[in-house]
Amino acid sequence: MLVLVGPTATGKSAVAVEVAVRLDGEVITGDPQQAYRGMDIGTAKPSLAERKGVPHHLLDIKDPTELFTVAEFQRLVWELAPAIRARGRLPMLVGGTGLYVTAVLDAYDFPPLEPDWELRARLRGEAEALGPEALHGRLAEVDPSAAARLHPNDLRRVIRALEVYYRTGQPLSATWDRSPPEAVALDALVVGLFMDRDALDRRIEARVQQQLDAGLLEEVAALYRRGLDERYYPLRALGYRELLPVVRGERSLEQARADLVRSTRRLARRQLTWFRRDPRVRWLRTPADNPLAVVEAITRLAQEKWGRRPKS
Repeated sequence: MLVLVGPTATGKSAVAVEVAVRLDGEVITGDPQQAYRGMDIGTAKPSLAERKGVPHHLLDIKDPTELFTVAEFQRLVWELAPAIRARGRLPMLVGGTGLYVTAVLDAYDFPPLEPDWELRARLRGEAEALGPEALHGRLAEVDPSAAARLHPNDLRRVIRALEVYYRTGQPLSATWDRSPPEAVALDALVVGLFMDRDALDRRIEARVQQQLDAGLLEEVAALYRRGLDERYYPLRALGYRELLPVVRGERSLEQARADLVRSTRRLARRQLTWFRRDPRVRWLRTPADNPLAVVEAITRLAQEKWGRRPKS
């Protein structure tokens, strides 16, 4: 399986399509937010035209009222990869959501616990009263490995890690870093894209404006008219949480735009930090003005690893 990772706005989706065309690949999205129907612009979901006929998996499989857990994502990817290989094609996992991608590669073993909604509500109330850093600090005391991988603002996963510890007495990280099931037999080539920081910052600002020009505010308003807001986890995603207050008339679009740019830049830093820890990643510098310049390099790496020859 070819795995393409890196910070947001480095052009992973477009690069993946071009590589897939050359290597008979099929894309599995590694961005769980793209699984939600009606959330297209804010998640940078590739359009049918942008996919260029390349099959894409795990897009539009969930309603925003549903959760798409890491465990479910892992299971679906493990089912898809062998099926794609059986067709003589190359499975390609593409995205920047580190926990989801790493859960596939390192076969995280998720405890089969039913949610304890009362415990989760109590922990969320403590985070609102004391701040997310306080909850993250508590996690660092009982499960430092999980705390090191989770950002304090990733409140849902911090709460889940604490829930596992409180209910089982075992740290969530104890279930990580195992071997995938034998039937999956992942042989992964992991490639990371990165850009110079200033160049990436400019691309992020430009992309936010492009999303707004493409109708991101209208997309958020349509979801809000369906009764969807921050009570539903998908609507806390980047882009949606900043614009929901605009839809409700609680802040200006300009304020929200500035916040979205800042939040996206912070996300890019966190994504890079996550993947920088993984020694498997083969990093490629991506020109800001031409991200597709790395397509040939990725194609060569795949050919060296598996002997796959590009289509003429």
